[in-house]
Amino acid sequence: MKTRKRNTANKEAKSENGKADAKTKKYGEQTSSKAAKVFLIVTILSLAATSFYVWNYVGVEEFIDIVKRQYLDIFSPPDVSNTAKSKPSEQTNQKAGTSKQADDTTKTKKGKAEYSKTVITNKADMSIRRKLDAADKLMDKKIIDDAISHYDSILSEYPKSPRAHHGKAMALDQLSEQRQSNAILEQSMEEFHKVLALPDVPKQLFLMAGRRLADRQTFRGWGGKALKTRKFLAQNYPDDISLQNELGVAYLMIGKDEPAKTVFKEVLRLKPKDGFAQVHLGFIIKTSDNNPKEAIPLLRQGLESRDPGTDDGRFYFHLGDALYRDGLHEQAYAVYQQGAERGHFFSMYQRSLYNVDTLTGRPWWSIAQTKYQKHFKVLEDNWKTIRDEGLAQMDIAKGAFVPEEENLREKGDWKQFTLFQRGQKNEQNCKKVPKTCALLDKIPDAKGCKRGQVKYSVMQPGVHVWPHCGPTNCRIRSHLGLVVPPGPRIRVANETRTWEEGKIIIFDDSFEHEVWHEGDTFRLVLIIDFWHPELTVHEKQTLSPI
Repeated sequence: MKTRKRNTANKEAKSENGKADAKTKKYGEQTSSKAAKVFLIVTILSLAATSFYVWNYVGVEEFIDIVKRQYLDIFSPPDVSNTAKSKPSEQTNQKAGTSKQADDTTKTKKGKAEYSKTVITNKADMSIRRKLDAADKLMDKKIIDDAISHYDSILSEYPKSPRAHHGKAMALDQLSEQRQSNAILEQSMEEFHKVLALPDVPKQLFLMAGRRLADRQTFRGWGGKALKTRKFLAQNYPDDISLQNELGVAYLMIGKDEPAKTVFKEVLRLKPKDGFAQVHLGFIIKTSDNNPKEAIPLLRQGLESRDPGTDDGRFYFHLGDALYRDGLHEQAYAVYQQGAERGHFFSMYQRSLYNVDTLTGRPWWSIAQTKYQKHFKVLEDNWKTIRDEGLAQMDIAKGAFVPEEENLREKGDWKQFTLFQRGQKNEQNCKKVPKTCALLDKIPDAKGCKRGQVKYSVMQPGVHVWPHCGPTNCRIRSHLGLVVPPGPRIRVANETRTWEEGKIIIFDDSFEHEVWHEGDTFRLVLIIDFWHPELTVHEKQTLSPI
């Protein structure tokens, strides 16, 4: 209302000028009382300057600057030029957004300047905020070395500045990525540690430092240290549900399902409809406890909540699988379809989660569609040698074959004998089948497939393998038939085939596949995973193992 009145007519403008004159007169009358206030403030501040806090953190010189700013602020005359004549330029500047504060400030609704980093700045850092902001701006401009020098300069004067330690930690973090240096990364983590150890750290800055530290520790492969950091954060803010959820995930990351379950149960006791805790508790109950029925409502309610962290392909994957195993097949495929529509799966049938998006996907492959024809011919030409070495290891007393451990069987006896895994040769097992491994050593895209395996697979009559998908589309899977009686069959997507002794069949196991053995004697095959033929050399070298 005041702005509009001052800009409506010359008469009102003159009235405002008169008010301004009155303000000037009144200011002269108030000077003596303000001088008294200044004397009182200076006295108090002078006494405070001898305190431990000032001498060890702010410093006397900076404190004198505070006094000066308080003095000038009090003795500055009020703005008496607020006339109708001056107002249009103010409005133009506000409209164009050209008004700039001396530091990182924003305007409140009342027009008062407000510092944008208040929530991460304690009282002591507030007094040196211009120095901190200058260093932060160097970070924003990616001038990392200069930023580190600025933070070091600040810390030489103010060694207990939380923002300076945090800024330096972030700068070192970025520098470690630029230079691919674990040594610099560890320096960064040490600075984050210092923030957590300081007194009077604002909550938001404390959590920023702690979370980034835990993230960097996980990246470094220090899962135990990351867990310790997450515990420390949760203990400091026990009512913060998000910190409890992050602690539960930290337990999962190092394979400690039971304590993770305890954490998520406690979260749901405090907040029964927390979607993040629901999907993670459902995930544990389904995969670790093998209890799909109990997992279904937790996974379903968590996904329906749309809470942050719930819209994840893993939860659609396991909810669908739990529904299928509970006999709710139509509901299972509806969930898979939802997952595909939300971009987590390529399709309802192709549900791998670790993918290269540009690769051709087809359920079944012919030998001619691959670039591995010569290798498949060598395997087929030597199938009897491969068979005989595999059969020799099936003696129960030798213990070479071990049960399938991925919880894929509904029923029956299914064992495996692994020769290569994640691109690494099992030397001990290869000594038991030397001729087979000698053949495989000449197939680089099989033995070096970091996202695959080479293994014998023996399946006894009565086996049913649940419909499932492999984890990645970066491989194609071949089976060499070694002992194939009547009865076993395999479905990939919506097409079912069987094996033939001495022959290769090839499929993409990122598509849903299911196996039955309804014969009278065992089936033996050699499973050989190859890199997907469309992957580049660089992709094969840089893709992480699975």
